[in-house]
Amino acid sequence: MTGWISGWRLRSRNTIARWIALTTIVAMLTALAFNALFTQLAGVWAYPPLSEIGLLEKISLTTKLIEASPAPQRQRLAAAATDSALSISWHASRAGLDLPQVAEAASRTATPLAQRLFNSPERRLEAYQPDDWPQHNGHYALLVQLEDGSWLMFSIASRSWGLGQWQRNLILILLVLLSTVLVALIATRHLARPLQQFAEGARRFGVDFRAPPIEPIGPREIRQAILAFNAMQAQLQHFIKDRTQMLAAISHDLRTPLTRMRLRGEFIDDPDQQQRLFRDVDEMQAMINSSLEFFRDDARLEQATQFDLAGLLQTLIDDYRDQSIDIAFNGPEHLVYLGRPLGLKRVMTNLLDNAIKYAGEPAIELSRDDEQVTVFVLDRGPGIPVQSHEQVFVPFYRLEESRNKSTGGVGLGLSAARAIVLEHGGSLTLSNRTGGGLAVRVVLPVLKGAG
Repeated sequence: MTGWISGWRLRSRNTIARWIALTTIVAMLTALAFNALFTQLAGVWAYPPLSEIGLLEKISLTTKLIEASPAPQRQRLAAAATDSALSISWHASRAGLDLPQVAEAASRTATPLAQRLFNSPERRLEAYQPDDWPQHNGHYALLVQLEDGSWLMFSIASRSWGLGQWQRNLILILLVLLSTVLVALIATRHLARPLQQFAEGARRFGVDFRAPPIEPIGPREIRQAILAFNAMQAQLQHFIKDRTQMLAAISHDLRTPLTRMRLRGEFIDDPDQQQRLFRDVDEMQAMINSSLEFFRDDARLEQATQFDLAGLLQTLIDDYRDQSIDIAFNGPEHLVYLGRPLGLKRVMTNLLDNAIKYAGEPAIELSRDDEQVTVFVLDRGPGIPVQSHEQVFVPFYRLEESRNKSTGGVGLGLSAARAIVLEHGGSLTLSNRTGGGLAVRVVLPVLKGAG
């Protein structure tokens, strides 16, 4: 029980607002840490303490050798000991030396190492660092007083890592940006993973209503959204199941009286009235069949699967060719798509039937990019008035004033086609072609898992 309460408290604190605030704080702290680390390392590298540059031992030995020599020879010995790393000069007094005024110059050498190397606690040593000079562009200098009161000055060039001030500032800025981006990527990845899973689950349900519920993970706001979506998904699944059962009952109950009406019509003596009754019964039967097919739509119960959409279109074209109807095709030979093949076959059949029945020169164009698949069903008929481009998708709406079912159907073909395309997460739109004709554009999104 205690573990469950602790887990609940942890999840309740896992919110998007808390993650945003935490990301901001961690990014700032990481940037400060990088800045401090770089500044420390750069300072040690560019201006290390005098005791750490490795020349004290050489200076100590040189001092002892020059101090042991006669005074007239010390300047010449100092010049002879000078090399590229260390410049040595002898001065009879300190007055002629141009040195900065630094209070701690003497205290810097008060180290056990320096006293041990020079073997004289009373010997005066003064140390100067590059930052002591004006504009911080100086060098290392070590001033050693000899026993006779003269001075040796050792000059060591400042260790530079080859970068100017603006370059160092640029590195600091880049490190701050790097740390901020690194923390932001980690945080956004933590937030994006449940959102991506949520989106994939929603798209999966769009093409397969029997898809399992989405696992509620992530911050509290995202988990609440996932739980609400799962509840909606369960309600829709229950509704679809009840509707299917209801339509099956309606289908049986409506067909039975129509069959009885046709049987009773056989006993009508007037042939003219009998034929009228049979036409009405057939018309009612066609309307009932079309309506039940539209509302039931067994294709919607079909599971999504990968199939060759280009091959499906070629099969339809071959079927029409067997009926002496030629349909031009422009597109790839193969195009694997993740969807419901029976549903999309019904869409293309409805659109091609309309193009053949009401126009001429039917054609299909198929293309694909990284985001979507596009299918154009084209014809060279009279087209559809622009004001009716959306109205034709209303169930039972027909452009023909005669409402003759033998020529115009019952007005459900385009409605059913758009419904199936929308269930795939796509769109179906109409536009009139230049020079006459209609272009029906079907756009299907490329879902994860499609080949």
